[in-house]
Formats: sequence, C-alpha cells, structure tokens
Amino acid sequence: MIGRIHSIESFSKVDGPGVRFVVFMQGCNLRCSFCHNPDTWAVNAGEEFTVDELVNRILSVKNYLKNGNGGVTFSGGEPMLQAKFLTLVCKKLKENNIHIALDTAGCFDIENEDVNELLKYVDLVLFDIKQIKNKYHKMLTGVPNDKILKMAEYISNTLNIKMRIRVVYMPGITDVENSLYVLKKFIKTLKNVEKVDILPYHEMGIYKWEKLGMQYKLKDVKVPTNEQVHQVEEFFEEQNNK
Repeated sequence: MIGRIHSIESFSKVDGPGVRFVVFMQGCNLRCSFCHNPDTWAVNAGEEFTVDELVNRILSVKNYLKNGNGGVTFSGGEPMLQAKFLTLVCKKLKENNIHIALDTAGCFDIENEDVNELLKYVDLVLFDIKQIKNKYHKMLTGVPNDKILKMAEYISNTLNIKMRIRVVYMPGITDVENSLYVLKKFIKTLKNVEKVDILPYHEMGIYKWEKLGMQYKLKDVKVPTNEQVHQVEEFFEEQNNK
C-alpha cells in the first residue's frame, strides 16, 4: 500500500513527549483560515512511500528516539485520512515498541472502521479543537464541529486513550463570546486529558497562501503578545496540573 507524505521532521520536542520523529501526512478535510500549511490540503500531492519504506526510515533512528524518551508523531494535514496505510505502519512500529502519537482534528464519524483500527495502535492523541462554538468553527474551518467533539469524547472516554488538547489562540477569534470558558468546561468532561497546549497564532504561513495564489482572509488578526498567551495558559493551568 502507498501513503502520501508532505514532509518529515526527524527532530521535534513540541509534537508529543520527548524527542519525536514527525511525519506530516498529505491531505486534509478541513480548510482552516489560519492554516500555516495549506500545501498539505490536496490529497493527491506529496511524496509516495510504501509501508516498509516509511517504517524503515523511522526505525533507522529507533535508538535515538528511545534515548530521548520519545517516539513517532503522525501529523498533517489530517493523518486519519490515510488510516489504512498508517495502521499497517503502526503495527510494525509497535512490534519494535515505538511510542505512537497522532495529531488530528478528529473530523470523522466514530463508527469509521478504518479510524477505529488505527486508534488501536495509538498511545497518545494530540487533539486539535479549533473553536468550541459551532458557528465560529464553521466560519474558521469550513465544517461544523459536532463530529469533532463526539470524536474527542469517544477517544478519551470510550477508548481510554491519553489525550492532549491543542488550541490555537487567536485574540478576538478563538476567544470570542466566552469561547475559552466553554472549551474549558468541555475539556473537564474528558477523563483522559493530560495537558492543554496553547499554540499562539502566527503569520509565518501567509507566504504559502500567496505562493499558492490563495487569499488569506485573516491579515487583520493580531499576533498575541506573550502576556496574552501566558494569561490563557494560566486559565487552563488547572487542567495541566491534574
């Protein structure tokens, strides 16, 4: 089976615990207005890898990952769009005791058989919640968030997989109308969340939109100050100290 990969980062310390080998999968089913990698959206782009090619690439740094108390993170794009391919990869990685993290927006039905099979091999889910309020989520991403919130509950409370919630903080966008308070209340219903990561909005991806001939609609959004980010981190600190 062939998988499509946008890029690979062999050393990361921000995509899960320890030192991570990060595989950015090609293809996404969201269209986030603030996406800094719109070049990952197209499902038929990227570099083709066989299962064994990707597994061997990862296992070539197995000792390095083990010594760094890390593992592999599959990100994107949206990695669960290639669930069948990743399931075959993860089966082989588990035979080598590699810690597996999955960075997803979770916009899938919880009955999806391919997704459920993949999640059997996942140790940690980095779950992106773009906006807790459905109206604003749809404006930001092009899709409603009902499936996403159900998937978060399913992964944490039914499948009992450890989670980290990832929140992009955009002043006046992701905190509008008490959205952070509503989000915090929702997170408290999830029993397996070990951390909330606040990701400050940045403008580093704008040039990619321009290069692709796409209009970037959020140019007026301000990058948050360090003080603003710290305040939001403090707001979720109770969850991080569980």
